[in-house]
Amino acid sequence: MDLCHVPAAREKGWYLALMAPNAKGPNYAWLDPSRLYCHPQGLQECVADLLQPFQGDAIDLVAGIDAMGFILGAAAAATLRKGFLAIRKAGHLCVQTVAQPYTDYSGREKVMEVRTDAISPGLRILLVDQWVETGGTMRAAIGLVERLGGVVAGVAAICIENSEGGKWIQERYKCSHCVPPRLQPRFDQHQ
Repeated sequence: MDLCHVPAAREKGWYLALMAPNAKGPNYAWLDPSRLYCHPQGLQECVADLLQPFQGDAIDLVAGIDAMGFILGAAAAATLRKGFLAIRKAGHLCVQTVAQPYTDYSGREKVMEVRTDAISPGLRILLVDQWVETGGTMRAAIGLVERLGGVVAGVAAICIENSEGGKWIQERYKCSHCVPPRLQPRFDQHQ
């Protein structure tokens, strides 16, 4: 992998080819985007593509979901010149929090939490995660934001799969992802 090479002809989502397939088995996600994050132009164009639908929208804060959503969320916050809020798995914050149980993409029961003093009523928050597969993790983050009176300004991820949970999110919130429509079926089928 050449982390400096940028293809001469680039269509939207060209950087998706930088992702590596799962080599560890069924308890892991089917693709690993971390190589994409190592590629400077790939990361910049991925963030630009994620933010493009929100140009001109009121966004007060960007929230990234533990843990890989921290990378894209922090990059998006820096690009927008907004603050960044980490939505964490339970047990990592030493301040007052509100918690939300959820089931992740692998079927494991977990709890997510956010500090209670970071979200005030009416605050418009862009939620960012690496991937939305079943939608459980993102729905928990949405629940936390809304329970504290925040407004979900949008949802952004490299891929939002056309799962039941992914469709639920896309029907209710403004969403952005990087997968071109012609490739979406391959991502939905994990090919």
